[in-house]
Amino acid sequence: MVDKIFLGLGSNIGNRLANLKVAIDEIGKSDRCRVLRSSAVYETSPYGDIKQENFYNAVIEIETVLGFFDLYHFIKSIERKAGREEAKEKWGPRELDIDIIFYNEFIYDGEMLTIPHKEYSKRDFVLTPLLELAMDFKHPVVRKKLRDIQFEPAEKHIIQKINESLL
Repeated sequence: MVDKIFLGLGSNIGNRLANLKVAIDEIGKSDRCRVLRSSAVYETSPYGDIKQENFYNAVIEIETVLGFFDLYHFIKSIERKAGREEAKEKWGPRELDIDIIFYNEFIYDGEMLTIPHKEYSKRDFVLTPLLELAMDFKHPVVRKKLRDIQFEPAEKHIIQKINESLL
């Protein structure tokens, strides 16, 4: 394994905790990835203006031999396997959502994928669990450790920390 990746996980349809565990199990079953650590799970209000159930969110750290684009396709296949359909609404409900937050110190801006994730620092439901795992991670754009960056999420969505472990 050569790469460290931080992935954001979210679910608000069905058994939210079980859906997050499905993501971790599927990633862990691959001989190309290994799940290293998980943040706590947070219950969060939905992002955007669509009325829907609350989410469970977490961040995991993985290692992989997959390139960033292969990893993207791999996690999208896990989402589909969990029952996720193509989004009818941009921030609509979903069984499982997996986003690449960081892929080492790699920077990429494409049509389907942007690394680092361009919205992570505005969303407390990504930033808070990320900081549990990655305080010493060096941000590839600003070239500072995350612990040394002043973040001010645009909106507050965290309702509570859930006392359940994903690993």
